[in-house]
Amino acid sequence: MGSCCVPNMLHVSVLWIYLLLPSLLCENLLCYYSPVLEKELEGTLFEPILTECPPEEVCYKAEGLYGNFSALLARGCMPRRECGQVDKVRVKGVIYTMHRTCCDSPHCNICTGITVTSALLFITVLEMSFCI
Repeated sequence: MGSCCVPNMLHVSVLWIYLLLPSLLCENLLCYYSPVLEKELEGTLFEPILTECPPEEVCYKAEGLYGNFSALLARGCMPRRECGQVDKVRVKGVIYTMHRTCCDSPHCNICTGITVTSALLFITVLEMSFCI
């Protein structure tokens, strides 16, 4: 490894500490919140908001079904004992079946796709790792 890479590796290490340290020091879980929305409108009317869950709560992601059609989506925090419950929800006069799934790691209830922010972060770290 050339001497030109040593400062870059230091920058990469500092960046990782800066990004990971807050989530390691938080006492409560950080999750995304969004109200019950029609799935096709998600991201256009309301962007999920990062929120800190109360003690003893975990993240959840809920999917509202009308028959076999997935139509609604919601995210937030909930008590662990309520995980896996199925409820009926009325939205605009239609009754949907809401299925809730829980997770207990920071930011775990956001979409599994690659976001622009995570892609840019990855590219930045990758560029800093190489000598120019």
